[in-house]
Amino acid sequence: MGTPIITQADLDQFKEDVINELRSLMAKEKNVQTRWLKNKEVKKMLQISHTTLQTLRANGTLSYTKVGGIIYYDAEEIEKMMEDNKISNRI
Repeated sequence: MGTPIITQADLDQFKEDVINELRSLMAKEKNVQTRWLKNKEVKKMLQISHTTLQTLRANGTLSYTKVGGIIYYDAEEIEKMMEDNKISNRI
């Protein structure tokens, strides 16, 4: 069996394949939403203050989980809250 010869074209094709695979993985990574969000992320997402977020927790509008002093919010619950509170202005 002889030694396989790798040409410049083979290397170029390999490089293109690797770059395309990395782009594909990076695109998938961007589309994956984190399920558990922290206060800062929720405030930014909803464009609300810390006090408003605290009120949403206190009155039961937004459920949360507290682990070791850190409060987490389920992204699906936030979307559900937004849908449940949607107001339609149909005449």
